[in-house]
Amino acid sequence: MDDEPQPSTPTKSTAERDPPDRIPSGLSPSEYESLKPVIDAFHTYTTPSSPGQCSSLLCQRINAPVPAVWSIIRSFDRPQIYKHFVKSCSLKDPSQGIHVGCLREVSVISGLPADTSTERLDVLDDERRVTGFSIIGGEHRLKNYRSVTTVSDVAAEGAVVLESYVVDVPEGNTEVDTRMFADTVVRLNLQKLASVVESMARDHHP
Repeated sequence: MDDEPQPSTPTKSTAERDPPDRIPSGLSPSEYESLKPVIDAFHTYTTPSSPGQCSSLLCQRINAPVPAVWSIIRSFDRPQIYKHFVKSCSLKDPSQGIHVGCLREVSVISGLPADTSTERLDVLDDERRVTGFSIIGGEHRLKNYRSVTTVSDVAAEGAVVLESYVVDVPEGNTEVDTRMFADTVVRLNLQKLASVVESMARDHHP
């Protein structure tokens, strides 16, 4: 699709390694301290000292109620609502509904180094507003990709979404290249999430 944004050079890099050694772009120092328990609990990965894996943590502010943001993020069966590069998605066993351990089959739009992705829901905690998934199969470059997303209300208005991931560095690529690609995809998704939810909030509160 010509009108779809394509991954390019990402905005300012966030945490290079875990535990994060820098405050993610978009958070004030006081907000970072407030979110530190969430980051330590859900967004910290143990990556090897070898260049075999990389991880990152990104932040997105959204001017909308936290429940509205969470309602979109928790929809494991409908990632195309805010993920730019997802063409379609279906649950492997829709009769069982959405539950931890369920699988989804994702088709990716043309123009990316990927065709399909099989993904498993690893966590879905409505009370703490935490969800995460792993890529366990498909045709793509993101091997052993694991991601966690949280929604918090530390901002004066609206929500703060944190999304982190860890992924293998493909053979022939560098850690910097891999993080640049993955960061750009995640950042574009988070920006679209903000646009979608803020539009919904305006429609409900003219």
